[in-house]
Amino acid sequence: MSASNEPSTSDTEAGYSMSVTRPWLGVEPTPGFRQPVQRPVEARDAAATTAPTAPPTTGSQPLVESISLLDDSTPLALEVAEDTRRRIALAGRRFPRPKETRVLTVSNQKGGVGKTTTTVNLAAALAQAGLRVLVLDNDPQGNASTALGIDHHAEVPSIYDVLVDGMPLKDVVQKCPDVDNLWCAPATIDLAGAEIELVSLVARESRLQKAVATYLEEQEAGPGRLDYILIDCPPSLGLLTVNAFVAAQEVLIPIQCEYYALEGLSQLLRNVDLIKGHLNPKLHVSTILLTMYDGRTRLSSQVADEVRAHFTTEVLRTTVPRSVRISEAPSHGQTVMTYDPASSGALSYLEAARELAEQVLDESERGSAGGRS
Repeated sequence: MSASNEPSTSDTEAGYSMSVTRPWLGVEPTPGFRQPVQRPVEARDAAATTAPTAPPTTGSQPLVESISLLDDSTPLALEVAEDTRRRIALAGRRFPRPKETRVLTVSNQKGGVGKTTTTVNLAAALAQAGLRVLVLDNDPQGNASTALGIDHHAEVPSIYDVLVDGMPLKDVVQKCPDVDNLWCAPATIDLAGAEIELVSLVARESRLQKAVATYLEEQEAGPGRLDYILIDCPPSLGLLTVNAFVAAQEVLIPIQCEYYALEGLSQLLRNVDLIKGHLNPKLHVSTILLTMYDGRTRLSSQVADEVRAHFTTEVLRTTVPRSVRISEAPSHGQTVMTYDPASSGALSYLEAARELAEQVLDESERGSAGGRS
């Protein structure tokens, strides 16, 4: 018996012939698929003997060359091409230094909106761009310390000792092992009891502010001042968060692109106004970052549009998408900036850090910076 008119193998001893069909040879290629162009054998041999070997490339040149090879006929390929362009624009870029240290409290009384994730990744992105950054982990859970690879077991000097016992901040600061120019004052489980212990202390609302001011004075006299201090807050409005508000001049609010986040925002703004009126006149909301954005849902777009309509100047253009890499990084004791710097989450936080850093520029400087990018 025969399966086709072109037998490829035969078995004469058995008295029959057998063939193997190749149905894929006559199938039209999938749209967008580029078939290689067949050249004559002589041409291939000549090319193999005469074509020089390409020298190795450095820097962003491989990325530049890869753009021309990318196929943007599918949504996934288009996303890869766009991420590549963003990576080229940000590769090796240095962010402008502020004239004085910016102290920002990253706060939102709603849990699970990305406060700690935003704090550590913005800090790492700023440090990678050449700025000197300190993270104050003011959350008893100590997640920021974990993400930065900082030891924070019970015996380690921590923010608790600064707030309750008056220990100098310089004695608790540790260097981040993975990122240069990045330091962290860790939080231990002892901080969970600080809310109760602070009640009976003198100047309980401004103890962190005094410690930060003393530390900055010492830094000015040392080898170099800090550019940014980011304070990670617990998801509450207790004395730990009040201390963070009094110590800072700016508030950075991460907002999850869901409805409940909008409800909590109005209450947070009222508390910021109370702190501003009674304890810290310089405090203001300078930055709002939209996190966990899902472009596939209409809800995320509606929340983003509503927030941008009410806070036209404070909301960053960059939105942070939902990303598995961002969630995986803390389990390895890293930020996403070092765990997977090529991921979409890392690129988003790097762009957000650039916008945050460029807030110190005036309009003319910001326009020239945008032209260079």
